[in-house]
Amino acid sequence: MKSLHLAAEADAEKLLPLVAAFHAERGFGSDADHIAGAVAPLLAGSPHGAIWLIGPRRAPVGYICVTFGWSLEFGGLDGIVDELYIRPAVRKRGMGFEALNGIAKAMKDAGVKALHLEAARSDERLIGFYRRARFTPRDDQMFMSRVL
Repeated sequence: MKSLHLAAEADAEKLLPLVAAFHAERGFGSDADHIAGAVAPLLAGSPHGAIWLIGPRRAPVGYICVTFGWSLEFGGLDGIVDELYIRPAVRKRGMGFEALNGIAKAMKDAGVKALHLEAARSDERLIGFYRRARFTPRDDQMFMSRVL
């Protein structure tokens, strides 16, 4: 996909403000050091995940981050779309949809067995967007977290 570019350390200057904007929009309360510390290993080639810039590499309009795990249920490597962000001024132009589909194809081609993501149950617009990208809710399952 020509509008997805695997982010590397040289892209940090363009990526970090996008991540900060997403975290502020979502109310995560992340500071610059937290964001830089979370992003740096992925830009350095960590096997635990990767970040792709969305749009032109010189002036990206967003990013998508996928982290990796192993699932016995799904039969191997699985991924979680940890974050997907498109600048508000350019939303609803299909770039997020294109990014999700591009990542899904790339992950399948790389041997990933399943791709997961999460959405607030109350966010019908977001759930509709994810459904259009062929993600289906697992009604009998709930994604739960324990912060360590």
